[in-house]
Amino acid sequence: MPRLSDLNVALGPYPSGRTGSVLDVPGAGLGHATVWRDEEPPPAGRGIARTGVTVVDPGGDLFASPVPMGGAVLNGAGECTGFIAGREWGLAESPIFLTSTMQLGRVYDAACELLMEEQPAIGDDDVIIPIVAECDDSFLNDARRMQVTRDDVRGALTAARASIGGSEFAEGAVGSGTGMSCLGYKGGIGTASRVLPGGHTVGVVTMTNFGERGRLTVAGVPAGRLLRPPASHGEPTAPPAGSCIVVVLTDAPLDAAACTRLATRAGLGLARTGSTAHHSSGEIFLALATGLRAPRGEAPRGTPLTGRALDPFFAAVVDATEEAVLNSLLQARTVTGRDGNTSYALPVGELAALLRSHQADAAFPAPDSTP
Repeated sequence: MPRLSDLNVALGPYPSGRTGSVLDVPGAGLGHATVWRDEEPPPAGRGIARTGVTVVDPGGDLFASPVPMGGAVLNGAGECTGFIAGREWGLAESPIFLTSTMQLGRVYDAACELLMEEQPAIGDDDVIIPIVAECDDSFLNDARRMQVTRDDVRGALTAARASIGGSEFAEGAVGSGTGMSCLGYKGGIGTASRVLPGGHTVGVVTMTNFGERGRLTVAGVPAGRLLRPPASHGEPTAPPAGSCIVVVLTDAPLDAAACTRLATRAGLGLARTGSTAHHSSGEIFLALATGLRAPRGEAPRGTPLTGRALDPFFAAVVDATEEAVLNSLLQARTVTGRDGNTSYALPVGELAALLRSHQADAAFPAPDSTP
């Protein structure tokens, strides 16, 4: 299954990093634990599971040395623990855990336990509020069963830590994206990166579960209106709401205020793909920056970027968010879940032909460097 770059589509003027993923941000990791079961309903079994956990890890001991963080909400029909404290303090003290709506409490509990195992000061010197965000995967997943376990959370966290500095990552119907649907097709996890002229990197991870097929837009092409609809064979289609979580990471020296401004721009990337932030959809965005990281309780050393110096970062967030959403679609396979509900994969061959016919593979010109 191709990624957007494999279709010769370039979004925006800035190049992708080495892997075209959040792993291009120094120290960052991305890991998944996929929960996939086909069992009888209780008490004979655990039902149908199409869910999981995904972890985005900025790296290092975030309790001992938090990183600047900002957040934004486009539509608030969703939940993200740690969001309020992070907005108040301007700091992230844990990796970001992604999961399904009804599993958020289980993942939060497991995250507390796992982080306390690593850092003895948690619960002694101070408590921690892990960052856990969710989308609703109940179209494919049996949400009435508590499908995620502590071992799943541990597995995703371990995988994220193991991926740091590497080039291997998975997208689409994996981890927390296993049961997600997006813009009329199978969605899930997507990631992308941009390298800016000053050398800093912006990486984005999306968990996509939003929108309706008719609004799907790929590199400006109204693909949702031009592609043939998936052969549903009479099965119900996923509702056009269900949320999107966007996590932005950068190694730049940004403070919390700048991170908040970056997080806000993620909504523009979603809009380019066709999002209108439906009434029942929760679009929650987080941005973290490691360039001004400091020991707990100490002021950062260094000067944050401000003003017009942030413009390239804004553009990178918009472009990388758009690409990450599209990668989540391109990388996802057809999934059938509970009650026979099916979320169909995007028809990649047909899309590629459509893009070629619209000359969507033309790269943007280099940014104007004149004053």
